Amino acid sequence: MLAALVAAATGAPRPVAAQRVPSDRYDAYFRKYAKRYFGIGFDWKLFKAQGMAESGLSPTAKSWVGARGIMQLMPSTYHDISSHRPEMTSIDDPQWNIAAGIMHDRYLWTVWKDSVPDDDRWRFMFGGYNAGEGTIFRAQGVARASKLNERTWPSIESVAPTVPRWRYKETLGYVRAIEQNRKRLSPLSASRDSTRR
Repeated sequence: MLAALVAAATGAPRPVAAQRVPSDRYDAYFRKYAKRYFGIGFDWKLFKAQGMAESGLSPTAKSWVGARGIMQLMPSTYHDISSHRPEMTSIDDPQWNIAAGIMHDRYLWTVWKDSVPDDDRWRFMFGGYNAGEGTIFRAQGVARASKLNERTWPSIESVAPTVPRWRYKETLGYVRAIEQNRKRLSPLSASRDSTRR
């Protein structure tokens, strides 16, 4: 902080802050539940990238609307998921928070199974996680009415400002943040093949 103030006062360039390297502390959980709910070979780092976007991988994170944990699940969503899984004891337990988040992702992944190509489906999945699938369906309807291909994420981005009742900047930024986080974790070369399921 002092170095930045001195640099500003003297006109010297500000020191560049080092980017934090994402912790590998919860990788075993991301791997385990990606494999369990998406199958062998699916790109588990997409879910870690999601956790980075949601909470910075903080198990104690809480949002202003009440979402909690690494995957920022609403307590009601967690309750719905955990009511069928007695081993999922607490939303604040990182393992169960990650497991429930990825399980919810799986539900959203299947929502667009037959209607969106695999190359874009992960964007629809994460967009639905952030905004709710109903919002993304509405966006698809607006894209269709605008004579755009509702099966591609660029069309959704294009019509987003015209979709009623959607804080679209948050959702579009969220999907982009996941993509950037995924690139930070390692090159994306294999992720396209591994997300085809």
